[in-house]
Amino acid sequence: MSIDNIKQRIPDYAKDLRINIGNVLDPERADGMNVRQILGTAVATARASRNAELIALIEAEAGRHLDDAWLNASRAAAAIMGMNNIYYRFVHLASNDEYGKLPARLRMSVIGNPGIDKADFELMSLAVSAINGCGMCIDSHERVLKQAGMSSEVIQHAVRIASVIHAVAAVMDAEQAVADRAAA
Repeated sequence: MSIDNIKQRIPDYAKDLRINIGNVLDPERADGMNVRQILGTAVATARASRNAELIALIEAEAGRHLDDAWLNASRAAAAIMGMNNIYYRFVHLASNDEYGKLPARLRMSVIGNPGIDKADFELMSLAVSAINGCGMCIDSHERVLKQAGMSSEVIQHAVRIASVIHAVAAVMDAEQAVADRAAA
């Protein structure tokens, strides 16, 4: 099982992450998220966290439970938010309000037609936006999710998944850097 493989790669100094990754990906502890939402969010946030090994392990596990539409939507959420989060974070942080009045002129058609339920895509997009630190995007996605009837607990759990996946990716990156330095 890929989740067990991930846990084996987490060193003892990060044992809390070993426990947390099992907890946040457990449907019985997911505060109302279904398996597709959990694994889709894990795929999107692993991609946003950019650790190749973690992406492969998460996608292997997700591939056992998600169809192509869900896998593609999860990947698309990471991709489109990689662009949008930078752009809209700039708009939000720039002192000049004029940028918020200008059209973005960036293609984002996947948001309107993600291939899965729009609320599920928004949930994954919110989790990626949390990793990428775009408050404007977080607020926008959260507003859409609340209008769609998504509970605060589900939204919070998606961000818990993002936080754990991101931390595990950072630990795996650090351990690989140490191993590479030792091998050199």
